[in-house]
Amino acid sequence: MNKLITNSRILLLFLTATALHGYPQTDAAAGAILTQVSKTYQGYKTLQADFTITVQQPQQAGKYTESGTIYMQAASGKYRITTGGQELISDGKTQWAVLRDEEEVQVTTADHSSASISPANIFTFYQKGYKYVTAPSERAGNIQLHVVELAPENTHTPYFKIKLRINKATHLIHDVTIFDKSGARYSYTIKSTKGNVPIAANQFVFNPSDFPGMEIVDLR
Repeated sequence: MNKLITNSRILLLFLTATALHGYPQTDAAAGAILTQVSKTYQGYKTLQADFTITVQQPQQAGKYTESGTIYMQAASGKYRITTGGQELISDGKTQWAVLRDEEEVQVTTADHSSASISPANIFTFYQKGYKYVTAPSERAGNIQLHVVELAPENTHTPYFKIKLRINKATHLIHDVTIFDKSGARYSYTIKSTKGNVPIAANQFVFNPSDFPGMEIVDLR
């Protein structure tokens, strides 16, 4: 599995959580749910969340599972995503992808274009280009969940559906499943969300001394 691609999909979870108020409405009830989710996340200047990724590949019996943490300062486009295999770090201008298994750090320019998927445009990415509908409510243990399904209007996206489950009490994302056209399913479960928490500035800065022996590849 290309873990760099996997972590780019992690961002979809948090992008889905915000800026949903601008969708072309195809379901008024779904629009109201997404608007409330958007307001909840937009109230956070900083965000820290622990998550678990589960990937089911077609024609494979086993599942790939990994845990991680995301730190985000959305207004400035800064973020840090940490999993066991890698880290994505951005100071809003540059992104460093630390690939531990390859002992390599890939340096790229942070993409702020409206067509990109990154925390830099977290409040605007989903304002157009998606249709959404409600699905029957579900439960996870004792948690009551809204269910909203989103479909991209652009048929060239690698995925054809996003299933979003939202805690009815807190208006926070419980989990999201991305249905890939290849048949793979990427599920992300949020184990905890902390808003407006103090995050040290150095979380969003790449420090080579923290990753000794790694080759730095500048792709800018």
